[in-house]
Amino acid sequence: MVNSSPAVAAHAEGEEIEVLESTDVLPVAPEDYDPENSGFISTERFRDLLAAHGSELDPHKLEVLLALADGNADGKICYQDFVNLMSNKRSNSFRRAILQGSRQLRNSALREEVGLGLSRRLVRHVAYETLPREVDRKWYFDSYTYCPPPWLMLAITIAEVVVFMYYGFQLNRWVLQVSSPYFLKGPLPYHPQLRAQAWRYLSYIFMHAGIEHLGLNMAMQLLVGVPLEMVHGALRIGLVYVCGVLAGSLAVSVTDMTAPVVGSSGGVYALVSAHLANVVMNWSGMKCQFKLFRMAMALVCMSVEFGRAVWLRFYPPAFPPCPNPSFVAHLGGVAVGLTLGVVVLQNYEQRLQEQSLFWIFFSVYTLFILCGIFWNIFAYSLLDVKLPPPP
Repeated sequence: MVNSSPAVAAHAEGEEIEVLESTDVLPVAPEDYDPENSGFISTERFRDLLAAHGSELDPHKLEVLLALADGNADGKICYQDFVNLMSNKRSNSFRRAILQGSRQLRNSALREEVGLGLSRRLVRHVAYETLPREVDRKWYFDSYTYCPPPWLMLAITIAEVVVFMYYGFQLNRWVLQVSSPYFLKGPLPYHPQLRAQAWRYLSYIFMHAGIEHLGLNMAMQLLVGVPLEMVHGALRIGLVYVCGVLAGSLAVSVTDMTAPVVGSSGGVYALVSAHLANVVMNWSGMKCQFKLFRMAMALVCMSVEFGRAVWLRFYPPAFPPCPNPSFVAHLGGVAVGLTLGVVVLQNYEQRLQEQSLFWIFFSVYTLFILCGIFWNIFAYSLLDVKLPPPP
């Protein structure tokens, strides 16, 4: 390992000690491989280092290091790329170095490994479900430890089930709960007359129109959301999910101004549409089994759920003049998934703040949120919208 430059030698040495303690970095003195203290190590010396100490590394991590060495046509490797690799913070330059290398990963594919326990087979299955590059799949397989577990999607799903069961017993109704006169009276669903209660733009996800609504959303949320959270983490998947939820309720308040909103479809559709778009964009690299059939089934489930929502919206309401819940939240979720969601899923282990597309889509999303807020403050009175009475 080497210091990044003479000017930051002290900082680099401190970082080197930290990496040595927290990861399986190769035990070698900087002066042995970078006598000029330039911040770079030649690929020839780097290969010598790997030959001498490679047995101390995870085999998949060794493959990635060799790919890094062969991906640098200028014959040298940056110290920071090496530190990023060993501390699980891979930069864009590091990814380009691997992808542009002429060398293929030496060992057999991750799918061919035998003797794995149930938990490791699950991790391997998730890797093939979500990641299009073998180097990323192997990296994820070596680094994932189930700590923390995919708690966010599970917690949201459990909360939705608990709320649904509570209202099921309260209303004595499990199918089409929305037809009950007390369904919209709680503190959770979005209602245009109560739009000043800002929490309702998010809390509506815990209410569902009936068991058929909850069942489809819960299935897609668990089958797609949990694997995505295992790979990309709760923070990133939570960002996409919450953005889809908020975009859904605001889209309803702008385009379907008299309708209430219930259900987690905005967040679910953001995740599912982002995942399907990522699969299509990396079709040749995605090695999940029966991907065409499974993608068709996912689209069928989304279409059935969306068709149910459209039918319910235009079905004569049980208690006019209040209409049934809107379907526009689904479309808001899809819009978020095809923009912000795709950027997040395309940049596994990369810093989102370095992605120009992320900032473009995030800026557009922020502008939409601000416009939606001003619309809710001023448009209803300016347009003299006739709202249904409060629940």
